[in-house]
Order: sequence, then structure tokens, then C-alpha cells
Amino acid sequence: MIRSFRAQLALRFAVTMTAAIVAVSGLSLLAIREALDRQIDASLLNVASIQAASLTDSPDGQMHFHEWELTPEEAASIRELNRYAQVWSQDGASLLRTRYIVADLPLDGFALRRAAGGELVWAQGRFQGGPIRSLYYPLGRLGASHEQHVLQVAAPLEARNRTLRSVALLLVGIVLLVSGGSFAGSWWLAERAVRPVSEIIDKAEAIGAGSLQERIAAYADTREYQRLVQVLNRMLERLQGAFEAQRRFTADASHELRSPLTALRGELELARRRDRSPAEYRRVIDSALEEVERLSALTENLLTLARSDAGVMEPRLRRTDLAERADHVLQRLRPKAGEKKIRLELLRQGDTSGRFDPDLLERLVWNLVDNAIKFTTPGGRVEVSVEGTDGAARIRVADTGPGLREQALPKIFDRFYRGDASRTPSSHTSGTGLGLAIVRAIAEAHRGRVSAGNRAEGGAVFTVELPRAPA
Repeated sequence: MIRSFRAQLALRFAVTMTAAIVAVSGLSLLAIREALDRQIDASLLNVASIQAASLTDSPDGQMHFHEWELTPEEAASIRELNRYAQVWSQDGASLLRTRYIVADLPLDGFALRRAAGGELVWAQGRFQGGPIRSLYYPLGRLGASHEQHVLQVAAPLEARNRTLRSVALLLVGIVLLVSGGSFAGSWWLAERAVRPVSEIIDKAEAIGAGSLQERIAAYADTREYQRLVQVLNRMLERLQGAFEAQRRFTADASHELRSPLTALRGELELARRRDRSPAEYRRVIDSALEEVERLSALTENLLTLARSDAGVMEPRLRRTDLAERADHVLQRLRPKAGEKKIRLELLRQGDTSGRFDPDLLERLVWNLVDNAIKFTTPGGRVEVSVEGTDGAARIRVADTGPGLREQALPKIFDRFYRGDASRTPSSHTSGTGLGLAIVRAIAEAHRGRVSAGNRAEGGAVFTVELPRAPA
């Protein structure tokens, strides 16, 4: 069962307040009861002291109570204010009682025996249908002649119990009033606290794919909700950036796929118009294979970037020597570099081993070196240096081409980005336009980074820095 936050907040606050007021009320009731009992005990002790003195002061040795001069009717009318008194022998025989009681008080044998031993003992009982509290007072304290006598003084508890019931009813009413008021007040406060969230949600829901440029301004100046609004606006900025990047990527990918498909279709349709010689068919097949290879490379690159975007391009780390992998890549690319009389050089410095994904790192180096060969003028040089330090490994690929314009540096690793004409090769060797984007994706998958710049002596330089975990 799903409940609203407003209801949960109001209910929890009301329950907490109710529990607190119930605890306070219970403690208050106990404190009042304790205070009333102390007053009754003090009254019993005072009356017992007065009556004990009266019983033992007679010169003739006879015991006499200090009696109020009341008629039986008057005594009955103020019965709750009376203090009953009776004298017992230590063996439980009634010796004397006040004139206003017609029956013996209830006797507690255990309390009587303790009092006969010289203790003051309080006990509870019932008399004439109501509860009473008794004090057993040893008369032996006032003279040796009364060592066998115990005075019992009792007080009715009906007035005290009525007072406690009245206080309890009052406290119950207070608890109910506080509980209802707490729930109503917390419901109102919760509604005011939740209202901004509802308005922020409404504004967020109103922002669609076509209005991602809008931002949430409601309650942006309220301290408690400012962070929420900032987080949502930053999320909208990321969504807008991702949406626009995805749209550009889709458009560029569609364009890149359409070009080789159009060329392939044109070649095949032209070949079907009439019979041709075997040499002409071979030329059409070779041209079609070239476009198919370009489509395969583009598709593979798109899949690689899609895996990177989805966060599933997890490197398979194992002990790898980056310099050896770079040398392997250079050996494979030497024929291509030889066609343009470009010299490939490899420099190694320090310990270049660590835990990397060798296949991904080979692809990274391949893309960088292949890119350098494309943009290096015939007779130039491509220099690959691999350097190892205590905490990282660095791959640096430099060429002697025309270099990069400053305006192109922030976008050089974007997908399908095309630089200026000086860095744009012929369509025959232009590739897929995704090589540098894949370099960045592989570097980031290894928690590294890649940067691009120009050498002081001319030409572009690309640097990849990777954390080097111990092998």
C-alpha cells in the first residue's frame, strides 16, 4: 500500500506527539498519586501521634481516645474526612475503638506483628465497602505499660481515588486534544512542505524532448529546495547535451552510411546496364569491396562507441607491455607508411608494462598512428614514444603534417568531426571519422585521458596518459 508523504509525515508526527503526551500524562498521574499518598501518610502519622499521646496520658492508666464531639449523623456526613482509630493487643484482640465506628477495622496480622516489634507499618485494606489506608503505631514507644498495645489509625481513600480519576479523565482529554491538534497541524505543515515539491515535479514533467532548453526556476531561491532545483537543472543540461549529441551523431552516421551505400549502388547499377568485360567486372567488384570494407569499419566503430556509451566496454586487464604492442602496430602499418615514404619511429623510456587491455590498446595506437600517416606529407616522419613512470604510462604520437588549428582542438575528438582543409585528406583515405572518438573512449575505459596539440617545430601531437597498475 503506497501512502502519500504528506500522510506519512502527519501520521508520524501525530503518533510521536501522542506518545510523548501519554508518557508525560502517565508520569504526572503517578506524581499526583504519590503526592496525595504522602499527604495521607503524613495525616495518619499526625493523628496517630495525637491519639497515642491521649491514650497513654491518663493518670489512672486507662486508655481514652481524643474524640471530636460529633453526633453519629454528623460523623456520617463527614465520613470521608474522618480518621478511624482502634487499639489492638499484640495477639489481635480489639481493646478500644473510636465511638464513630461500629465495627472493627480490618486487621492485617503481619503488619500487627511488625508494629508490636516497634515498627511503624502502613497497610491497605477495605472498610465499610471502601478502600482505606492504615498506620499501625506501636504504643510501647510512649511507655512500658503499653508494650503489648498497637494503635491502628485508618483513613478512607475514596476522595483520593476520585481526585485521581478526575485527573486521569482530564489527562485523557488533553491527550486526545493534543493528538487531534498535532495531526491537523502536521497535516497542514506537511501540505505546505510538500507543495513546492509538487510544483517542481509539475514543471519538470512539462519539459519534453522539444523543450529541453527550459529550466526550473520555481523555489530556486529557497534554501531547502535550492539544491533540488540545481540538481534537476544540471540533469536537464546533461540530457539536453546528450540529446543534441545523439541527434548529431544519428545525422552524421546516416550521412556516413549513405555515402558508401550510394556509391556501391551506383557501381552495381552501372554494371547491370550492359555486358562488360571480365576486367571491368573485376574493377566493379574491387570498388564494391572497398565500399563494403568502409561500411564494415564504420559499423564496427559505431558498435564500439555504442558499447562505450552504454558503459559495457570493460577492459580485460592483464600484464601488457605497451612498447611491445606499439611496435607490433608499427610493423603492420609500415607498408602503408612506405607508400608515402613516411618513416615510422618508436622510442621507449622507462618501465612500460602494466595491467591493460592489449587488444584495446593496440586499437588505440593503430588509430593514432593511422591518423598521423594520413595527414603527414610524403617523405615525413611519425614518431611514437612510450614512457613509463611510477604511476602512469604515456603514449605520444607526433607527425610532421600541417598541425591543428586552435579552433579545432576542443572538437578534435568529437564523432564525425572534420577539421580544416589542411588536415582533411582525400575522400579515398578519409576513413570513418570515428578513429579519434574511439581513442578517447578506450582511454576513458582505462581511467585515462587523451589530449591533442601542436609541436613547436610543426605537426600535430596526440598524448594518451593511462594509470599504470602493478602487473
